[in-house]
Amino acid sequence: MQRFLLALTIPVIGLGLAACGDGTDTARYPIDPPPSQQVTGDQLGPTELREVSLPGYASGDEIAWQGPDGAIRSNTGVLWADEPQRAFTITLARAISEMSGASVIAEPWPLSSPPQHKLDVRVEKALAANDGYFRLKGRYFLSVEGSGAGSHHSRSFDIAVPVEQDNPASIATAASQSVTLLAEQIATLGGPGTTIVATMPAPDDPFADLPPLF
Repeated sequence: MQRFLLALTIPVIGLGLAACGDGTDTARYPIDPPPSQQVTGDQLGPTELREVSLPGYASGDEIAWQGPDGAIRSNTGVLWADEPQRAFTITLARAISEMSGASVIAEPWPLSSPPQHKLDVRVEKALAANDGYFRLKGRYFLSVEGSGAGSHHSRSFDIAVPVEQDNPASIATAASQSVTLLAEQIATLGGPGTTIVATMPAPDDPFADLPPLF
């Protein structure tokens, strides 16, 4: 399985995850992917990104982390600045577009001309794990819209970014960096997986109206 590792230098701040349990001193942290140093060609074209699917612990307002005992914990005083699924979806679309020149737009599609592709990202893990890394793991699927010829892609990703579990600023920074790394992988259609090439059906093909398999 392909894995990305990136060293980060993150200052330690005074606000720990365990310091805001009473909710009276709420701190909010944004998902804000840094610009990528990678520039790729446009392999996606106009693409609609469906809302990214996140695990339950990662889709709530509270920032989650994994303790030494393996339990996933959170704190009412340490929150994401935006709803995580919305933030992840919008920033991922922007990051892919900026580095590749593709027109990747989060659903619903706002333009009169339809997209050429649909992108579906399903995250299995998005967590500041107790091994010292923020883990972003899952699969993404790129499908051709309509019944025309094209390639359908199914790929997996496994990204690890160093993190301090008891530092919410570190978790937010690592989560943001993981979005950039995922965008780089998707923009190049990278990662382990399969590609299915769909061809135009023959005029007398009785199965011509069926959707392509992938």
